[in-house]
Amino acid sequence: MPFHALPMGSAPGGGVVHISHTFGAFAAILVDGSVVTWGDSQSGADSSAVAALLTEGVVQVVATDGAFAAMKANGSVVTWGSGGRGGDSSAVAALLTEGVVQVCGNCGTFVARLSNGSIVTWGDSWGRAVQAVPDVTDAIHICSTSIHAWCAFLLNGSVVTWGSSHFGGDSSAVAQHLTEGVVQVCGTNTACAALMIDGSVVTWGDDAAGGDSSGVALLLTEGVIELFSNYKDFVALKADGSVLALFSVVTWGDAGFWSHEGDIISVTGSGGAFAAIRQNGCVLTWGDDAEGGDSSEVAALLTEGVVHICGIEQAFAAIKADGSVVTWGQQNPGGDSSAVASLLTEGVVAIC
Repeated sequence: MPFHALPMGSAPGGGVVHISHTFGAFAAILVDGSVVTWGDSQSGADSSAVAALLTEGVVQVVATDGAFAAMKANGSVVTWGSGGRGGDSSAVAALLTEGVVQVCGNCGTFVARLSNGSIVTWGDSWGRAVQAVPDVTDAIHICSTSIHAWCAFLLNGSVVTWGSSHFGGDSSAVAQHLTEGVVQVCGTNTACAALMIDGSVVTWGDDAAGGDSSGVALLLTEGVIELFSNYKDFVALKADGSVLALFSVVTWGDAGFWSHEGDIISVTGSGGAFAAIRQNGCVLTWGDDAEGGDSSEVAALLTEGVVHICGIEQAFAAIKADGSVVTWGQQNPGGDSSAVASLLTEGVVAIC
C-alpha cells in the first residue's frame, strides 16, 4: 500500500510539540504551527491536497481511524485522509471556516464545537445515526463516549447524547438523571458512565459492557472523583476523605464486579485490562492477562518511579521518573519493545 516515510533529520518547522495518529498514519504539529504526516497514505499520511493550509497556525490535530482534522488559530478546520472516515468535510465546509473552538474524533466521525455553542458533525453515519445530532446553542464541551457515540455538555450542567444506540448514544433511560450536575462522561465500546457533581455515577448502554452497574450500585452513590474505562469495563476512583488521601477503585462491566482499596492515583485501560499507579510509583494491573492484565514478567521494574502509563489494545507502556520505559502485554501489538530497548533507557518524556 502507498506509504509516506517518517520525516528524517530536523523538521523544517523545528521540534515536535504534539503527535496524533490514525490506525495507519501519524501527524505531528511542529513548534511553528505547521504539520508533517507519515505512514499509510490511505489512512491520512498523504496531506498533499491540503498542504498549503498546514504550513502555519495549527493548534490541534485530532483523528478518526482513517482521517485527520486540524484546528487552526483562526478558528478554521482542515481535514484530510479517508473521506468516509471524516477526511472529507465538504458538506459542512461553510461551517468550519471560523469560530471553531474544539474538535474531537472517534472511530469514523468528527465533531466540532463552535464559539456560539452549536455543534457540527461529519464523517461516517455511525456517529450520527439513530439518535440525531442535537440542535443546541449552549454546548461548552464535547467528547466521544464510545467508538460510535457522542456527548455534549451544556451550560446548565446537563448533557445530551447522540450516535448509535448500540454504542451508548441513547441515554433516554437515564435522561432524568443527566439534567444537571454532570462533570464527566466516559465510555466503553458500547456503554457510558457519567460522574455527577455529588460523587455518584449514572450508567447506560450495553449491560454487559458496563451499562449495568447494579452489582456495585451501593459503592457508586458518593465519593467517586474520576471515571476510567477500557473496551469492556469501567473503573471508578474513589476518595475516602482521610488526611492520607487514600483512594480505592471499583470496577464493573464484562469482567464482573470488583473493588480494591489502596493509594491509587491514576488508572489507564487497554482493550481488556487496567494498570493503576499507586502513590509510591508502583503499578497494579488486573483484567485480561492477554491484554496487559498480567505484568509479572516486568514486575521488578514496576515497583517504584512510574509517572505515566499509556495503553493500547493489548499492551501497556510505562514511563518512569528516570525517563526509561517499561512495556508488557501482547508482544506484537507493542508489549515487546526489545528491538528499541536501547533507546528507551532514558530521556523519554511522552508516549502516544
